[in-house]
Amino acid sequence: MEGFIWETAEELDLKLAQRIRNIRKRRSISQEKLASMSGVSYGSVKRFESTGQISLLSLTKIAMALDIADELRNIFSQVPYRDIKEVINETR
Repeated sequence: MEGFIWETAEELDLKLAQRIRNIRKRRSISQEKLASMSGVSYGSVKRFESTGQISLLSLTKIAMALDIADELRNIFSQVPYRDIKEVINETR
């Protein structure tokens, strides 16, 4: 069952939000303070942590405020090739 997805997009988003919330909490930063630090509205921070819904720009701002932007910079940077066809297609 190659390519089978065990979670929905919403579940994946919520897991990402939980990771961000955990980082925020272990650094003793309130949601209000994170909003101020990042320039993202308090409502957006609160909604993100409870639902996983956020714009990519706001997520990037939050990551920068938490000094974890490298995690975003490196996303998809080391995706292995699935087959030789992908290698060939990349050079075109």
